[in-house]
Amino acid sequence: MPETPVFTDSAVAAPHHLAAQAGQTVLAQGGNAIEAMVAMAASIAVVYPHMNSVGGDGFWLVRERGGRVRGIEACGPAGRLATIARYRETGYDAIPARGPEAMVTVAGAVGGWELALALSRALGGRLPLDALLGVAIAQARDGVPVSASETRYRPQPGDPLHAQPNFAATFLKDGAPYAAGEIRRLPALAATLEQLAHAGLADFYRGDVGHEIAADLERLGAPVTRADLDAYRPAERAPLSLRRRDATLYNFPPPTQGLAALLILGMFDRLNVARPETPAHYHGLIEATKRAFAIRDRVVTDFDRLRHDPAAFLTPERLAAETARIDAGRAATIPIVSHTGDTVWMGAIDRDGLAVSYIQSVYWEYGSGVVLPRTGIAWLNRGVSFSLDPASVNPLQPGRRPFHTLIPALAAFDDGRVMAYGSMGGDGQPQFQAQIFCRYADYGMSVADAVDAPRLLYGRTWGAPSLSVKVEDRFDPACLDALDRLGHAIEPVGVPYSDTLGHAGMLVRRPRDGRIEAVHDPRSDGNALGL
Repeated sequence: MPETPVFTDSAVAAPHHLAAQAGQTVLAQGGNAIEAMVAMAASIAVVYPHMNSVGGDGFWLVRERGGRVRGIEACGPAGRLATIARYRETGYDAIPARGPEAMVTVAGAVGGWELALALSRALGGRLPLDALLGVAIAQARDGVPVSASETRYRPQPGDPLHAQPNFAATFLKDGAPYAAGEIRRLPALAATLEQLAHAGLADFYRGDVGHEIAADLERLGAPVTRADLDAYRPAERAPLSLRRRDATLYNFPPPTQGLAALLILGMFDRLNVARPETPAHYHGLIEATKRAFAIRDRVVTDFDRLRHDPAAFLTPERLAAETARIDAGRAATIPIVSHTGDTVWMGAIDRDGLAVSYIQSVYWEYGSGVVLPRTGIAWLNRGVSFSLDPASVNPLQPGRRPFHTLIPALAAFDDGRVMAYGSMGGDGQPQFQAQIFCRYADYGMSVADAVDAPRLLYGRTWGAPSLSVKVEDRFDPACLDALDRLGHAIEPVGVPYSDTLGHAGMLVRRPRDGRIEAVHDPRSDGNALGL
């Protein structure tokens, strides 16, 4: 059984150990959890570029010491040239996943850093921006070893990723992917981060960096314009919450799928499964996932265009009604819309109890595949989640935010424990959150065991289009046989620890002594570090 690292003062967790070190350095300099997270967010964009970028989006949940939980939405809207007519007239039936036409939305992550640091200053944060970005600048300028996770990714047949503008020059060596451990430098990105450190983060949208970004977008023919960059602002959002047993759980509202994560946990709670790692345990989670996704797919859209109140689905009455539809003896057939994608989740808790759960992404690995030559920024392709059907739940419209799989999570327990947790993984994110949370909170597993234990995923993944239950190889075969008899299509992924089953993390601060238990996933290249 893995041991859970325990820190006496403060801690961070990230899917790459160098990003965790960046956060630890800031904590050692007297920085708070928000400042540590900005340092990690910049670093992880350098060392884990297949999963995220400064040209991506981000979502924050921040719990202040007094208990207030605040959300920061840092996802950009579709550009003013991004219309259904544009794509239909070009002959598209769907938004392409790669290339300039996939660069549908403004990248919001850096704006989120700026808004988070404004909150940090209000809470006493005082570290200068160059101190927060300094590690990432050095990593991009001097180079870092390519991660094992990145080398495990290969484009699926027919994916034109490597052919996208400036991709090969940035991420390939002699036309082929780098080997694990080889040093790769990103000098253009280093210069961009250095400019932001000196000029301020708003420069990304309305300064010299923004002008360079806009020039490249225009030259490439992307539908995002200089005016779109200039107009972009992140927003503060009240989180969704769920009262469950001895804790209050928090997740992000639309346009993210945070509603689905809370629905799964709310329904599974009402199933009263007594023993973990049993057919009833996994059947309950899978069936709750199906019902949660069916609600998600008809409800979640741009926050400003919601047709339903998401909180109305989290009432005890509604949760009880949904749970009653789960058949304990048979798997249901519920069509769902599949959402793939990869990202990074990171957490931080400081000595004052300020807790941060943060997630940052470009959607597909390497996003659009396009790297802007003047700034070295890899641009996201989150806009592919828009539909070209104007009657759909998430139709493409200029100024509209796309559907997001990204969901940071927090929990506050009645005994004073505070938890920051989350995972990457598209449709897997709410499922992985439920699996690690229940193992810790319901069944008494340690933080490390909850994250280490084998996972399953209902739905589709990269290279596996079947709508089955993917399982790691460490499951009890008798349990899997029982799930098969219940009607679940079981599909082994062939390895004991799989990237497709998420890179998760969890931090828990104990009230009696302020110590923090923290881990990041053995499936990633990450670590938990602290003071």
